[in-house]
Amino acid sequence: MSDPAAEPAAEPVTAVARTDLLALSRDELTAWLRDHGQPAFRGKQLWAWLWDKGAADFDEMTDLPKGLRQVLHEQACIGTLTRTIEQQSQDGTRKRLYALADGKAVESVLMPYNDGRRTACISTQAGCAMGCVFCATGQMGFQRHLTATEIVEQAWRFDQELKAEGGRLSNVVLMGMGEPFHNYDNALAAIRRLNQDLGIGARHITVSTVGLVPAIRRFAQEGIQVTLAISLHAATDAQRSALLPVNKRWGVDEVVAACRDYVDATHRRVTFEWALIAGENDTPDEAHRLGRLLRGLTCHVNLIPLNPTKGYGGAPTAEPDAAAFVEVLGRYGVPATVRVRRGIDIDAGCGQLRERADAEATQ
Repeated sequence: MSDPAAEPAAEPVTAVARTDLLALSRDELTAWLRDHGQPAFRGKQLWAWLWDKGAADFDEMTDLPKGLRQVLHEQACIGTLTRTIEQQSQDGTRKRLYALADGKAVESVLMPYNDGRRTACISTQAGCAMGCVFCATGQMGFQRHLTATEIVEQAWRFDQELKAEGGRLSNVVLMGMGEPFHNYDNALAAIRRLNQDLGIGARHITVSTVGLVPAIRRFAQEGIQVTLAISLHAATDAQRSALLPVNKRWGVDEVVAACRDYVDATHRRVTFEWALIAGENDTPDEAHRLGRLLRGLTCHVNLIPLNPTKGYGGAPTAEPDAAAFVEVLGRYGVPATVRVRRGIDIDAGCGQLRERADAEATQ
């Protein structure tokens, strides 16, 4: 009998890294298939399954040969995000928490509207470095940038599900966790892919920033027709710096000046986001200050009654005060709308679902 100790140890089995097909361009996908012995037309078929039909499983791709589907099962994957928590609001809003491949977590939200729009609010970073005091994401700090594919996949997953229900995703806003312009190159690449690969019209894509002035000026030269949104929230440096620390670097006047130049360069209207905080930035005096600041600028103001978070004690503005704010802005020719808050019953504000998951994990 041979001595087991003398026999060579078995070679360790090394897992083969799977190729994420969502990370490939159309040409890269065709090349990958060619490397696996497939003709070029298979690339067109597979691309259509992924991006036009929103297939989430290789077995759905019935016009692909069984042997190719087996190769795909063994060597490829469709995305890398893992859904860990999902909640659905009474108003139809869907919110979910995804685990990234390295264990970090991000949130994305799907918001349905009565006019037929289906809007995905997606994240560009895990956490955020901007530190806005009323934002749950800002309260948790920065962890890492998302890749362009991780950004796009959040929208792709909602689109895939809507297609299975007979609909489609109509709008995307980069307003989830993170500051898109802090992750500029990946955010820009994602915007282009949302438009070109997922088929979301450029004018149906919005990117939101707290006001990184150099990035606003750079973005004006990109030649894309997406909507730029600025998280403003206050019309004076003292008040805005208390809410958004980034204002200490680029003040209100500098941000608005960059927006005026942006409008001149792109001929696109700028949106200003304003979280209405009862007794703080929702007074008639504050509305007059904002009206004077934005007078003559091609813009629109989205007024959003504050979504309360555990780390900030402010309360949302009452409806009559919000209506009065809109009326004052109108005197300066500044259009404004009080936006309907979505998913309040499931804490749909960015960062709140991860905040809840972290709390439950420590119990």
